[in-house]
Amino acid sequence: MVKIIMHGCNGRMGRVITDLVSQESEATIVAGVDKFGNSTGEFPVFDSIEKCDVPADVIIDFSNASAVDSVLDYAVEKKIPVVLCTTGLSDDQLAKVKETSSKVAVLKSANMSVGVNVLMKVLRDAAPTLAAAGFDIEIVEKHHNQKLDAPSGTAIALADSINDSLNNEYEYVYDRSTRREKRPEKEIGISAVRGGTIVGDHDVIFAGLDEVVTLSHRAYSRSIFAKGAIEAAKFLAGKPAGMYDMSNVIG
Repeated sequence: MVKIIMHGCNGRMGRVITDLVSQESEATIVAGVDKFGNSTGEFPVFDSIEKCDVPADVIIDFSNASAVDSVLDYAVEKKIPVVLCTTGLSDDQLAKVKETSSKVAVLKSANMSVGVNVLMKVLRDAAPTLAAAGFDIEIVEKHHNQKLDAPSGTAIALADSINDSLNNEYEYVYDRSTRREKRPEKEIGISAVRGGTIVGDHDVIFAGLDEVVTLSHRAYSRSIFAKGAIEAAKFLAGKPAGMYDMSNVIG
């Protein structure tokens, strides 16, 4: 049984993870962390991770960037692996994540969905063949009207998966409104749509001569990210120090 500390337990994703773990036979949440310290009685909740004195095998962090430093410090102090789901980290924090991974196991991914990570794997295999055949590459992502950043981190991660397989020869273009020229061959256009309650749609379009190949992922609920985080936690427990991502989980 994998014992989990849920950092950000009363947040939207924290509650989804808690509900899903309650149905798990291989994992359990032994403690939570929430800045208000509110507990439902299922497990003890601390208002800061430094106060948590419950033994555990792994931490899942779904909080906010301002709290990540303390999570990393705690993980090193207690020698507990951490699944880092919080996004929007600064360059200094990303450097700290890398430093932490030299001391404990850290799993960080731009998207915790198993499906998105399988899509990244497919793109790495498909992009070289399609690019060599002259296909142009575009990414269109759609999210709800409350999302603050654009393009999404997942869209960038999809583009990176493609570009890595193409010797990083392609440039990313987010806006073509200020130029009047034909589309350069080696660019990846990335477009963002914001509206309604769209959880997350990503289309990767390979447009060739008289044919188009579109690889898509649709998120219908946030539970897919929670499921991925739980699978990541089960995978990471007991792993040696190092940097991991969801590609390690899905194999």
